[in-house]
Amino acid sequence: MISIQKDSDTAIIVVHEIYGINQHMKYVCQSLSEYDFDVFCPNLLEWETPFDYSQEGDAYSNFMENISFTNAWVTIKNLLTDIKDEYEKIFVVGFSVGATVAWLCSEEQLVDGIIGYYGSRIRNYMEISPQCPTLLFFPQEEKSFNVDELISALDNKNKVEVHKFNGQHGFSDPFSPKYNEESAKKAFNQMLIFLRIHLDERKPIVKD
Repeated sequence: MISIQKDSDTAIIVVHEIYGINQHMKYVCQSLSEYDFDVFCPNLLEWETPFDYSQEGDAYSNFMENISFTNAWVTIKNLLTDIKDEYEKIFVVGFSVGATVAWLCSEEQLVDGIIGYYGSRIRNYMEISPQCPTLLFFPQEEKSFNVDELISALDNKNKVEVHKFNGQHGFSDPFSPKYNEESAKKAFNQMLIFLRIHLDERKPIVKD
């Protein structure tokens, strides 16, 4: 697990993609820590070496067969319980399958907000009614479903804010061929605005 301590009263739990804790997840954790958040990223794979992007099929099969959304959700819930007394606020940020796990956490009382990047499987859990502020990012296109239809359904839910960006699934990952620099920057800035709104505004989010 990645654990970056900044002596903060706010924690962010990052939930990784099917590949595990790869360069992208390390980059995300480091980027968030630069705004003086304590950052945690549990290793759901339970081994050190992440899958390569060329192993997408194997990585997906491993997640679905050996981890599953339910087990990943339980892992994050356990971490929330472990750290709840140390922080005033806790947010969950997830990517791809991790975004769907974050979505599942949105009904937890211990969570003060979730942010999900291209959580395509959220469409399988539309019975969820988030109890905390929820920010979701989707790409312009997805192979397996109609993005606009899902966004339309999510827009009808309370506490949910949805944004669509140019690019494909994985647009925020600078180590992926699907990286879209402009969309990645816009989404990250939107995430910072969301965090600022739901934190004490007397403590502006600025780098050291």
